[in-house]
Amino acid sequence: MIKESVFKLFDDKKMLESQLADRIAGQLQAAIDARGKASLVVSGGSTPLALFELLSHKSIEWGSVYITLADERWVDTQSDDSNEKLVLEHLLQNRAASAKFRGLKNMFSSPETGCDMTIEQLANLPKPFDVVVVGMGNDGHTCSWFPCSAEIEQALSTNALCLAVNPTTAPHARITISKKGILASRQIYLHIVGEQKLAVYRKALESDDALTMPIRAVLAQRHTPVDVYWSA
Repeated sequence: MIKESVFKLFDDKKMLESQLADRIAGQLQAAIDARGKASLVVSGGSTPLALFELLSHKSIEWGSVYITLADERWVDTQSDDSNEKLVLEHLLQNRAASAKFRGLKNMFSSPETGCDMTIEQLANLPKPFDVVVVGMGNDGHTCSWFPCSAEIEQALSTNALCLAVNPTTAPHARITISKKGILASRQIYLHIVGEQKLAVYRKALESDDALTMPIRAVLAQRHTPVDVYWSA
């Protein structure tokens, strides 16, 4: 059984988003004050959109913040399925418009052929990452570490920063930051909403078998602090 991470429960989704935005902004500014720049890794999907919008209004030195994605579908960046499009439309706005964004998708035809270029594009991001925000699927995946994929063992063991993933239970080939890349950070937040996600999280705590529920690779380690933010 996994020892539970710091778990913060909120009755109200807006309260969660407000407090998490404050925490992230404070940590990014503290990183800038200490080291001159900061890095933020975020996930796509609908859950973080309101968080992104709140964060975009925070009064920090955004010009010194580097932002990238935990994973990306290998689709055109103007596609509605693109995580990059969500970040550009909801996070890189207002005060955060001056942040330095590095996407994962490039001109190559597949994530396998484009992966090396993506790793090069992320080379100048401050590391360890200062803040990483991830979500979780109902199958226990996080980032694009899908238990159904042939690449799941590689995702959890490779020393490379990124790898290509081809899930069988979700659309599109993907590129994802690896377990080693995600854990090379100063703070991880798991942001989840709804009773179903809470049940999945509780199930994840019952074992440390990360191949069946890859979120366990984040929850079971003690190298990087993990705070779980949940609301109904």
